[in-house]
Amino acid sequence: MSSAQSRISQVASHMSATGRAGLLEKRPDDIVITSALRTPFTKGGKGGFKDTAGADLLHGAFVNLIQRSGIDPKLVEDIAVGCVLAPGGGATEFRAAALAAGFPESTAVKSLNRQCSSGLQACVDIANAIRGGMIEIGIGAGVESMSTQYGPGAVTEFSELLENHKGAAECKVPMGVLSEQMAKDRGVSRADQDKFAADSYRKAGEAQQKGWFDKEIAPLKVKWTDPKTEEEKVITVSKDDGVRQVTAESLGKIRPAFAKDGSIHAGNASQISDGAAAVLLMKRSTAERLGQKILGKYVTASVVGVPPLLMGIGPWKAIPVALEKAGITKDEVDIFEINEAFASQCLWCANELGLPMEKINPAGGAIAFGHPLGCTGARQVSTLLYGLERTNKQIGVTSMCVGTGMGMAAVWVKE
Repeated sequence: MSSAQSRISQVASHMSATGRAGLLEKRPDDIVITSALRTPFTKGGKGGFKDTAGADLLHGAFVNLIQRSGIDPKLVEDIAVGCVLAPGGGATEFRAAALAAGFPESTAVKSLNRQCSSGLQACVDIANAIRGGMIEIGIGAGVESMSTQYGPGAVTEFSELLENHKGAAECKVPMGVLSEQMAKDRGVSRADQDKFAADSYRKAGEAQQKGWFDKEIAPLKVKWTDPKTEEEKVITVSKDDGVRQVTAESLGKIRPAFAKDGSIHAGNASQISDGAAAVLLMKRSTAERLGQKILGKYVTASVVGVPPLLMGIGPWKAIPVALEKAGITKDEVDIFEINEAFASQCLWCANELGLPMEKINPAGGAIAFGHPLGCTGARQVSTLLYGLERTNKQIGVTSMCVGTGMGMAAVWVKE
């Protein structure tokens, strides 16, 4: 066993032995979050950010993160940005966005793509780099402009080699089709999906009305072209514009999107959206030395593979692995932020894991306010930490299914 494996084993053993109490214990080498925020999420193609490039959304998140945290940009050594659709992963644009936001040339930037878990993977990569001693302070972020990048070109044509391999070819089956088939195979009814979706809209509407998102959202001023007059205006986007009032009955009238006798439609699936999010991470000892306010800490994460045709079950497999690594049970978790890619898959995962519905996405989810693909994993961090703060709770999990058949999950603790 390597020294790194031995250290991980010792940490896991300690957590397992002490459970929740061990998780809540504060240590100098904890990886902590001192700022976490997101832009509003807006409707793809017609919302407030429809004319804003993804890199500009990211720039806005960076500027606000610097201002809110008070961090000296020179101290940030690396930035990881999750993105799915941008050509080249957005690597060039994201480096430019960081420089324009005020980070010096000494701050490195990378882009990464693990599909819907890209934002979470970015945060985990930074946390691991800090834990491993590679850097001292970093930012995990995510961004997606589905208005400008989403479309048929998002997936390239497969070669004959890949097309002739059954498992490989299944990787490019559209996720809506996969989820439709999963709903049928796993017996998730249309009525149950519509109820779950209506609850997401209701919770998000109440959260928006009560100002629950105010702490996590950073308003942005952007240029926007009025589709009716073609007049360019400067507007301030300050809230998610996809949240609306619906009922299970009204959702029940929407035509299925992927099969005539199907159950999945635009109202019970995640919205196509634009947005960005950013999370500032460092060791507890560093945060205390710099006088940074600690919001919470990162504990551990898991990433797993599942059959490509069953990509929606990812959280069902990933969450137990993350909990085992953290040394806690599902009953010790106060809030689960599980991405609502489709009501069918989120509902099935929750039921199969035996998770209480009141613990899942208490402020609504992607069905109600959107899923900018590469951004969601980073967005969940701020939603979770502020949700735990609001309810005076401490332990949370973020998770999502991942295209081509994967799942990811992470455990977090509110300070």
